[in-house]
Amino acid sequence: MLKTNEQATTDILLEKIADYVLHKEIESLEAFQTARYVLLDTLGCSILALKYPECTKLLGPVVSGTIVPHGSRVPGTPYVLDPIRGAFNIGCMIRWLDYNDTWLAKEWGHPSDNLGGILAIGDYLSQVRIAEGKEPLSIRDVLEMMIKAHEIQGVLALENSLNRVGLDHVLFVKIATTAVVTKMLGGNREEIINALSNAWVDTVSLRTYRHAPNTGSRKSWAAGDATSRGVQLALMALKGEMGYPTALSAPNWGFQDVLFKKKEIKIGRPLDSYVMENVLFKVSYPAEFHAQTAAECAVKLHLQIVNRLDDIDRITITTHESAIRIIDKVGPLHNPADRDHCLQYITAIGLLKGNIIADYYEDEIASDSRIDNLRKKMIVIESKQYTEDYLDPNKRSIANAVQVYFKDGTKTENIECEYPLGHRFRRDEAIPKVKEKFSSNIKTHFSRKQQKRIEEACYDQETLEKMNVNEFVDLFLI
Repeated sequence: MLKTNEQATTDILLEKIADYVLHKEIESLEAFQTARYVLLDTLGCSILALKYPECTKLLGPVVSGTIVPHGSRVPGTPYVLDPIRGAFNIGCMIRWLDYNDTWLAKEWGHPSDNLGGILAIGDYLSQVRIAEGKEPLSIRDVLEMMIKAHEIQGVLALENSLNRVGLDHVLFVKIATTAVVTKMLGGNREEIINALSNAWVDTVSLRTYRHAPNTGSRKSWAAGDATSRGVQLALMALKGEMGYPTALSAPNWGFQDVLFKKKEIKIGRPLDSYVMENVLFKVSYPAEFHAQTAAECAVKLHLQIVNRLDDIDRITITTHESAIRIIDKVGPLHNPADRDHCLQYITAIGLLKGNIIADYYEDEIASDSRIDNLRKKMIVIESKQYTEDYLDPNKRSIANAVQVYFKDGTKTENIECEYPLGHRFRRDEAIPKVKEKFSSNIKTHFSRKQQKRIEEACYDQETLEKMNVNEFVDLFLI
């Protein structure tokens, strides 16, 4: 076979993403309004995570006592870190409780994971600019980068299933963060493409830590790792580090041939603001999103079954294919990360407790024998219609149904929920709950006086957008 070292044309996907980040003007008012709620929800989730020592043990500088001029401040902590480490800290906190926003398509993920890199760089850059007598970044700038990061990650997820080839969705976090952060740092088209190419060439996480029998806490810091790596690659590109024009398409050695079974990575729709407008909020329960509607169903059945646990013969959970593939688990569950990704455990907790909170995944609650007794009685069934509606771009439902059968032959109603509370179809119903969730989360860490100051700044769109990033981060410092 003839080999050539002629310089190849740059992969069109790299160019499309770079041009979108550089030149696309976001005109959607709905996208900016939704982005504000995503920002609040994401930071609220990160603050709540500070209650958990397994999260906080991973935070701080790599070397204790490191001092970084103009460093990225980590909300809710005293840490001032270099932007790479800052992005990891913020990203780790955001994802720890599996409670931030979600996007479901052929690939899954949590686009607000990118805020780790965006906020770390925004805070760092703003401090540098102020020191140089220049204007700092505004929160509107942050919201715009969030919209674009959501769009890149989410549109890639529409057509490209990393999970089908055993790769983790945090690759798309790395791609999105790399693109927007390089732009934030002042990168030109070539530098953005160089950074993106390195992100595709980079190591890709396996999904090992998300699935039985290896489900573990790495799934809670993997996105922090990805967003911080995006920051690192962006900073390298700004120093002149070269790129690889056919990182995706190079025969034998490109991403597509090596890791994607020779399939082409595609963008299935023009990049705009579609993902932010349609993103899913986790409003009610900290649980893997494919189980959110099962949780709603179970909570509705709580009062009917809680005093009849010994009378239960079986419980049916009707669901969609993706839920079965990801979170259908029988047998022992070994840690909180295992439990919050188990459809049966989440449903059992909803039936038993009438609510689901993060503490219910901890060992103390999980030792309650009634939970596993309920799990053993569960039968998981796929509905082909649910699976079709899950993939329908005009519906994007995440349907589940739960029904309890008793030994005397009676049964509960089959409780069905197609769209979880955080779905766009239920947005008006969800937004007040998003605000309640935010207030509840920050209350766990801040004084009432500081909480009130945060809420006053964050609950008005115009006020928040005009605020500079440093002022905003200041609100969340201890």
